[in-house]
Parts: sequence; structure tokens; C-alpha cells
Amino acid sequence: MSLVQVLPLAIVMIAGPQILSPIFLATSEEWRKNSAAYVFGASLSISLIVVVAYLLGNRFGGGGGLLGASAKQLLYLVVLVLLLYAAVETYRKRNVSEPPEWMGKLTSASPRFSFRLGFLLLGVFPTDIVTSISVGTYLAANGDPVTDAAGFVLLTLFILALPSLGVFVLGKRAEATLPKIRDWMNDNSWIISELVIGLFVVLTLQNLLG
Repeated sequence: MSLVQVLPLAIVMIAGPQILSPIFLATSEEWRKNSAAYVFGASLSISLIVVVAYLLGNRFGGGGGLLGASAKQLLYLVVLVLLLYAAVETYRKRNVSEPPEWMGKLTSASPRFSFRLGFLLLGVFPTDIVTSISVGTYLAANGDPVTDAAGFVLLTLFILALPSLGVFVLGKRAEATLPKIRDWMNDNSWIISELVIGLFVVLTLQNLLG
């Protein structure tokens, strides 16, 4: 069940500049290399943060950790605080109607820049690092294997790869459609993120109080 429970958090990971960037990269001069580099950078940072959070949580509370069963409640409380922070941060940035100016330069980006962008956006962006830590800590508190995070990571990467896959399959038609998808995501992704965070808050509260 933990695998299914953490999957929806992939939506939170890609909301905002995280999904807007691959849309721009999909129409760049070296879109294949740029898109692959972006997704690869994202895969490294997400996996690293989830695993580190899991190992720390497992050591001190989950899975028979050093502090025992009482520490699991603390881990769930940490997850709850992180999720509430993510919800506030998402709501606070809901009215950002235009992407940052630097995104306009992504059409001439290099693979090296795309890799760094994917690594940093999905690794140190506030809502993303909080979400990744929440996933790792939640699995540790449940005593579940870290491999249960694989679906969360893969789904996040798949969504990030969708713009380039669309260009590969649909060609020019995808290039015409991507701006419309970008605008819709920019206006509405925060609502979806809040719903997903709310669902995970409920699951965490059940574990914390149950």
C-alpha cells in the first residue's frame, strides 16, 4: 500500500517550473539531448534525497530503528509538518501567472545546463525537497523498503519526459499544443498539488493517531 500511497506525490513534484522547463526544452535546438539530460539530473537528485531521508528515518525511528516505536510517531509528525509547509508554499505561489524570464532562454540551452537545471529544480526547490524527504521519511516510519519509492520516482520522471515524448511522437503538432498545456499547468497545477498534499496529510494523520 505504501507504494500506492506515495505515487500521487509525483504530481506535487512537477508542479511549477519543474514541468514548465521540459516543455521549453522540448522545443529547444538540441531537444533530445536537453530533455534526456534534464530528466537524468532530476532522477539523481530525487533518488538521492529520498534515500538519504529514508536511511535517516530508518536509523532513528522506522523499521526497528535506534529510538524504537515511539520515534515512529515523531517521524510521522515530521512528515506532517513538511506536508503542511509544502501546502502553504504551494498556495503562496498560486498567483505566479508568468514563468521566470530565464525560462525563455531554455530554447537555446545546452545539455550540461539542462542537467544542472533538472538536478537543482527537482532537488533543492523548496516544495520538491520537502516532498522527497516526506516520501523517504514516510516509508521509513511505516517500516517499508526504500524500493517502494521507485514508483514515485519513475512516475515523476515519466511526467517530466512527456513533453519531449510528445514532440517525438507528434512532431509539429506537439509544438503547437505544448504552449496550451504550459499555460493550463501554470494556472491550475497548484490546485491539483493542494488536493494531493491534502490526501497525504489525511494518510499521515491516520498513522499518527491510529
